[in-house]
Amino acid sequence: MFTVSSMRARIRLIIADGLGRVDLVVNNAGVMLAAPFADGRAGEWQRMIDTNLSGALRVVDVFLPDLLAAAADGRTADLVNISSVAAHGVFPSFAVYCATKAALSHFSRNLRAELGPRKVRVTSIEPGLVATELQGHVDHPDVNAAIDDWREAFDWLSDADLAELIAFTVARPRHVNFPQIVAMPTGQV
Repeated sequence: MFTVSSMRARIRLIIADGLGRVDLVVNNAGVMLAAPFADGRAGEWQRMIDTNLSGALRVVDVFLPDLLAAAADGRTADLVNISSVAAHGVFPSFAVYCATKAALSHFSRNLRAELGPRKVRVTSIEPGLVATELQGHVDHPDVNAAIDDWREAFDWLSDADLAELIAFTVARPRHVNFPQIVAMPTGQV
């Protein structure tokens, strides 16, 4: 039987054996469900909380010792949390999704205050619409129609756009940190 502490250590060892010691963590797991609050979709709310917030906290918990060690060794250490413009916006039918992303962005700001003095850079990237499978989770006919309209109206960001942004961000000199980046498709308002 594994304890939480031994499980964290085991995960770090498995990754270190295959890839080396971690000095960059990109926290990107997420689920976006149209769950109008009045519909009482408690299972969907919990799924978003578990993935978007609790999952992100667990990833940080597992890899923080490696990031702190890398920074203490004088290496660059980065934690990049992928949040969303939904952290700041109002999107009908997405109240819980927006709340989880707001919590992740706020967590990032506070974690940066805690880890920055220890030379670990924390960045929250908050993209607008990105052409990924995320919208495929939506099962609400009115929202699906709106998403289809947006796909036709303007070019969305791609996963490659975000990868490029992450690469640029973490390639800065060790003393430079972008705490928050909002990246939007030009046509999205």
